[in-house]
Amino acid sequence: MLLVLPLCAKGQELKDLQAQFDKESNAVHKAKMLNRLGEAQFAEVRRAERAGDSSIVGLTLEKYRDNVRAAFDSLKKQHPDAEKQPNGYRHLEIELRKGIREVKESLLIAPEPYQPPLELVRLDLLAMDDELLKLLFPLRPLNQKSPLPQPEKQP
Repeated sequence: MLLVLPLCAKGQELKDLQAQFDKESNAVHKAKMLNRLGEAQFAEVRRAERAGDSSIVGLTLEKYRDNVRAAFDSLKKQHPDAEKQPNGYRHLEIELRKGIREVKESLLIAPEPYQPPLELVRLDLLAMDDELLKLLFPLRPLNQKSPLPQPEKQP
């Protein structure tokens, strides 16, 4: 009985954090809230992995990806110039890197049928990360294709 109580409390905490995240209208606050919500989701993923429940792992990581996208879309709408207002974008970048690592770790231990959806989540997170970096650093070489280096002429 005592072991079930902490699990219920953690599940309720995740639901409460998700509800707060969904209600938040300020994009920067939403990006900052993603840190706590993401940690709760990753804790749920680890618990499901220990229990061998791969479907919960997949659903939780897909919900995480959807939350990242919601925060990112909200930031782009409210603060379109990331270079001038980088606060929320930087919080999101840090959280996104953690999420990419978590998905990679889950991919390593996921059974074969669950790997393709997790790979899609990883690719979506990587695409958002690339777009985020381009918005934060628009005039950097990352955004420009560099010509192939020319071989030096030897005398």
